[in-house]
Formats: sequence, C-alpha cells, structure tokens
Amino acid sequence: MSKIKTVSVIIPAFNEEQAVGKVVAEVQALLNQHQIECEILVVDDGSTDNTAQAANAAGARIARHRSNRGYGAALKTGIAAAAHDVIVITDADGTYPCRYIPELLEQLNDADMVVGARIGKNVHIPWIRRPAKKVLNKLANYITNVDIPDLNSGLRAFRRDIALQYVAILPDQFSFTTTITLAMLCDKYAVAYVPIDYLQRTGHSKIVPWDAGSFAILILRTAMLFRPLRVFLPLVGLCFLYGVVKMSVDLTRDPNISASAMLAFMSALLILLIGMLADAVVTRLGRLAPNPVVGVRRDILVLEAAKKVTSELK
Repeated sequence: MSKIKTVSVIIPAFNEEQAVGKVVAEVQALLNQHQIECEILVVDDGSTDNTAQAANAAGARIARHRSNRGYGAALKTGIAAAAHDVIVITDADGTYPCRYIPELLEQLNDADMVVGARIGKNVHIPWIRRPAKKVLNKLANYITNVDIPDLNSGLRAFRRDIALQYVAILPDQFSFTTTITLAMLCDKYAVAYVPIDYLQRTGHSKIVPWDAGSFAILILRTAMLFRPLRVFLPLVGLCFLYGVVKMSVDLTRDPNISASAMLAFMSALLILLIGMLADAVVTRLGRLAPNPVVGVRRDILVLEAAKKVTSELK
C-alpha cells in the first residue's frame, strides 16, 4: 500500500481531443478508488482542436501555451504549476494504461523516480522505431553504466523538487524523459522500473524516425554534463590506437616515425587532458543547483481549475 496520498498527474497534450477526456476520467476514477487525493493537470501545448475543452469537461485543470512549444516544455509548465510534491506524468493518447499508477506510487516510497518500462506482454511500439531505440538504449547504458529497461517511457512518478534541479538542462522536446533519466542515474538517484504494457495510440504520433539523431546528440550532451570521461576516453583510445598502428607500420618500412603518428599521440594526450579537466569541473560543481521555476511560466496562457473561474498565469 502506498504511503503517498496526494499527487499531481501531468498530461501534456497536443491535438489529442479524441483520447484526452477518457484518459483524464480513467486516472481520476482509479486514484479515487485508491483514496489518493489528486489534481489532474492537462497542459494544452497550443492545440488547434478541442483538446482543452475535452480535458476540462472530464474534470482536469488546464494550462495552455499560446503556441506549440514541445512535449518537454509542456511537462515543465505542468511541474511548475503542480500543487503537490509528487508528480506522475502520462500521455494523452491512451497508450499508457493508467492501472499502473498506484504501483508506481507504491514503489516511489523507496525510490526517487519510478519508470513504467514498456517490457510487458502487450507492447505496441512501431517496428520502424525499434532499431534506433535499441541503439540509443545501448549508448545510454554505456554512459550511465546502468542497464536501463526503458530510456524514454512517458509514464513515470517522481518528486517535484528533484525535477526542478534539472530545469535548466531539460529540453522542450520529446527528449525530456531521456534527459531526466540520464541525469538522475548519473547523479546516483534511486530509479526503479515497473514492467507495463504499451497500447496502440489513438490518433497520429508526433514522433518521426529522424528524431533518433536528436536523441543520440542529446545523450552525448547529457554525458558531457555528468560523465564527460565516458565520451572522451573512447576518443583517446582511438587516437592512441591509430598512433600505435601507424608507428608500427612506419618502423617496419623506415626507421623514422611519421608526423601523422606523432599527431595521433599528441591528439590522444590533449583529448585526455581536456576530458580530465571536464571531469574535474563536473565533480567540483556536483549536482546542479535547484532552479525554482524561473522562466518556466513564460508563454502560458491559462491555468484554470475545472468548474472554477479561469485565471491567467503571469
């Protein structure tokens, strides 16, 4: 039984009028059944359909962006506006079964973040995404030195104060969940995983195949902020290996060592020193200082309680 009795459920939504009302109603009914006090906050990320109206009719609070700013921006808006310290995020398209939320909250008693890992029996991830997803997972596992079952699941529970530490580096796009996972693992937070199903979505997906390149760059960027040597050491190894091979070839043909071999050795040394300096800076600075929602409320049009007077956020 979960000791957590109050929670804010944040649902980012962009043109999801077909499913968002059903998701809100299911979450509300489930948490009421488990006697967990909750607010359901739907962040309408500049939708051009009736997403906000459908969510409000189902009983959710609504936060609105003037224009489409991205999945991560919507989550940051929701975290800034949340009334409770425990946050649950899920999607508005009905892909994540809400029945797992009580289990996530129960696991959160002994963890800093609990992720719904899409490794259940009923998982509908498009085949076109699976190769890139596997490669990205391998890269993330290398950076964190942790076996991550699901890098970017959109169903997870965490504490608001921990997320606020990373506001400055959390991106506005889909890579929000990837970044917060890597950041928390690199900072040695306790991250737990609950196997879940992943259903076929209602409506059209906003993710395109070439987003995988952006995810890879983001993983390397996050590694530079937390584990720079995990990026620099392979480069050092490649340069040094090339230098050794080239020097060996040079010595078998001519007693002189070529300039390219010397350049490879010098490059390896310089990259190693830069990596050690970066690692020293990261170690010295430690975890990012908390950033109290400065700038997060920018561009939010409306925050309204269901069945209450609408008020504009400033």
